[in-house]
Amino acid sequence: MTKPLLLAGTLLLLIALTLACGSAAEPEPTSPPAAAPTATPAPAPTATQAPTQQQAPAMIADVDPALAAAAAERANGPGAIYIGDLNQLVGPAPGEGLGDANDMVNLAGLERERYIFELQYYRDLIEKANFTNPTQMTYDGEPIKIQFACINRTVAPCELFDSFFRAQIEARTNGKVLIEITSFPELGIAGPDSLNLLGNGTLSFAEISSSYVSGAMPEAELQILFGVYENHEHYLKVQQAIGPLVDSLFEENSDGGKVITHMWISGADQFFFCKENIEELADFQGRKVRSHGSALSDWIEGFGASAQFVAFAEVYTALERGVLDCGVTVAFASVAQRWYEVTTYMVGPLATQAVNTVMMSPQVWNSLPPDIRQIFIEEGARHELEGLRVTPAWNEVWIPRNIEAGMIYQEFSPALLEHQANVVATEYVIPGFIARQDEDNQDNMIALFNEKIGPIVGLTVLPDRTVQRVPPTQ
Repeated sequence: MTKPLLLAGTLLLLIALTLACGSAAEPEPTSPPAAAPTATPAPAPTATQAPTQQQAPAMIADVDPALAAAAAERANGPGAIYIGDLNQLVGPAPGEGLGDANDMVNLAGLERERYIFELQYYRDLIEKANFTNPTQMTYDGEPIKIQFACINRTVAPCELFDSFFRAQIEARTNGKVLIEITSFPELGIAGPDSLNLLGNGTLSFAEISSSYVSGAMPEAELQILFGVYENHEHYLKVQQAIGPLVDSLFEENSDGGKVITHMWISGADQFFFCKENIEELADFQGRKVRSHGSALSDWIEGFGASAQFVAFAEVYTALERGVLDCGVTVAFASVAQRWYEVTTYMVGPLATQAVNTVMMSPQVWNSLPPDIRQIFIEEGARHELEGLRVTPAWNEVWIPRNIEAGMIYQEFSPALLEHQANVVATEYVIPGFIARQDEDNQDNMIALFNEKIGPIVGLTVLPDRTVQRVPPTQ
């Protein structure tokens, strides 16, 4: 379904605009507030308790008073937004298991990942959410029922979508729009065909993983170049730089589907859940390791293991029967799927800040009244803001929960990380990504990488397609 000629034109136009304007691409540019200062001193709540009284926000210099009032109204609970004071984000998560050990969003996690809230990407979401002039519903017809398919309903991103986005949509439309949650396993879907199924209307509304659909849309791998993006901040900056382009490609390759929101899993590091330990490079040799996408397969092969694509719901049985030696996923998903029953070692992390794309089929989107469409867009931005609020706590909670369940945690050694940076990223992951592009699109992808991503990660692709380290500039 990929449209290489249209894509080439889109990429050339994007790069030309970037060179002309001298700035990174950002989602739907607006006139945002000035850069947010560090929060002013305020009585800090404890790590697991909300403030006993609402904290006054440390105002951005020219923030709209109406936005400040909206932030104060939402402070210290689900839906809280950042306009200069991280204390306003501290408080209960929107559902059980979606915060720290006490189901709270704590200040320590927010401080650790403060960069999330100071990016232009975050400010553009606030603009898109339209807190100061929300769309009023005028539709008064029969209730509209829409089925939403999560990749797996037992994991935290789907539970967040259910407890926050679904609930907000139903409340905001006075029950005129009802969302029914299902999942890929329940529908008998493996994942790689999910974009096609969305385009032809088989799926009405679904979570789309870049890893899963990269076979049909290899450009999606830009979001998930494992080992190339060495820390969580890299992932956010890359999404800020290329997110609008990737969203447009998703829409093109789903025959006019609509991107509604993104599922952020802040610090969704990948771990190898294995029966035998991995301490050094030789321990990877010959291991059969579950992969969920081509870029991850390149990473696995670069360490000498054998990558095997297995649908998430089938990994437990594959590990149990010895079809796989290791499964790869995030810490909270392994607990949800009880991988601790069939593996012993939790090895990693492979730094990841995952983002899945939530899309509506063109058939459903085009059938919605204009006011309902705009409410979906606004609530999609608010869902994304809430995801960025709550997920900094997930790694700090779920690694200990795996250990409590019986897993032995083994961190990657400095030698393994050095091999990742200087061999796997440069000789396997980036060359593999380029090779999977349509032949007439490879030069476009190289130019896009060098223009948008290379300055963030400190890498450049040379004319002979070898990869060289350069000083990062962003």
